[in-house]
Amino acid sequence: MNRLEIVLKAAYPRARATLVRLLGDFDQAEDALQEAAARAIRSWPERGMPDNPVAWLIRTGRNHMIDVIRHRAVEKQHATSFAILADQGDPHADDAIAGAPIDDDLLRLVFTCCHPALTSEGQIALTLKTVAGLTVEEIGRSFLVSPSTMEKRLTRAKAKIRQDRIPYEVPAQAQLPARLDAALAVVYLIFNEGYKASHGPDLMRPRLCGEAIRLGRILARAFRDPPEVTGLLALMLLQHSRATARIDADGEIVPLDDQDRMLWNRELIVEGQSLVEKSLRRGQPGSYQIQAAIAAVHAQATKPAETDWAQIAILYRQLEHYQPSPVITLNRAVAVARSEGPAAGIALLQTIEGLPSMQAYHHFHGARAALLLEEDRPAEAKLAFERALSLTKNDRERAFLEKRIKNLK
Repeated sequence: MNRLEIVLKAAYPRARATLVRLLGDFDQAEDALQEAAARAIRSWPERGMPDNPVAWLIRTGRNHMIDVIRHRAVEKQHATSFAILADQGDPHADDAIAGAPIDDDLLRLVFTCCHPALTSEGQIALTLKTVAGLTVEEIGRSFLVSPSTMEKRLTRAKAKIRQDRIPYEVPAQAQLPARLDAALAVVYLIFNEGYKASHGPDLMRPRLCGEAIRLGRILARAFRDPPEVTGLLALMLLQHSRATARIDADGEIVPLDDQDRMLWNRELIVEGQSLVEKSLRRGQPGSYQIQAAIAAVHAQATKPAETDWAQIAILYRQLEHYQPSPVITLNRAVAVARSEGPAAGIALLQTIEGLPSMQAYHHFHGARAALLLEEDRPAEAKLAFERALSLTKNDRERAFLEKRIKNLK
């Protein structure tokens, strides 16, 4: 990926957020941004990149839509839209192009997409597509559903917003409880895609991790009361503290037990641990707080042998109570195996292995393979590793699994 593509990809979500506000329509904003990006690809190599690529895309996209609307001015709806844009009816338009309220635009877009009139899946999927710029395939993998299923959910969500004229605004205080849970889920899924990319040449997508943490900080400042907001920020900080140690100089995956813990970011760990303690003192535990507590236990261990796996297994058991999920059970099985032995972990995996979602999930087969190997069952482990390899789309994970399989021969 060349520098122009990198700059465009980084600018895209913020430009999209502002264009949605200015145009009041998701599809129009996407069309405008695509035209602006196409013009950028043609003009930037010759004229040089602008000082503010986000503002350039916003201005170019808005001007393009003004031209489009002008040509359709015979239609009342479009004529009205043109009047709003042409006479600068949006008081924030100039500031948006200058770059000042971009953070607010992203936050506004998150809460617009998380409107309670939409299904929970539609809320989250639409926000991941619009705010994070994830593809339909990437979003589908987050939900363990096919791209076609996810495309239908997105189409229904956008149609609902258009038909019901759902306003593009941050909701009032009384409306927050109906939207905040979905907003937190969106930020967490953005982080997860950055922390472990579902496909592509790299294990991580740092831009998405950074964007999720930035949004998490905005939410933590805006909503100080719900402890789950603080818990989510703590979780992301603690997870991200290990980023530098997760790949070696050749770009290969370094398993947790083999990571150089001196490379872990102590500043993020200290901040994350402080936030975990702060949120748990409220006495209102939730899934993000418990996951952050698990990450904190990992962070406390200066050596792999010092990891309190029994405590981690207990925390995963509590997490299952708040967020029942076969993925959580899978993680608990790994913790149980480390504290009670591989046989105990394999037994727990057997309780979920019949689920179609787990059979299609490469991490399930990878975890099972590792436990089978510990049980000295190399032939079965090899088959499980091969199944995991057939399912993963990430090049780094594929290389890691291929190496494990090769070592078994």
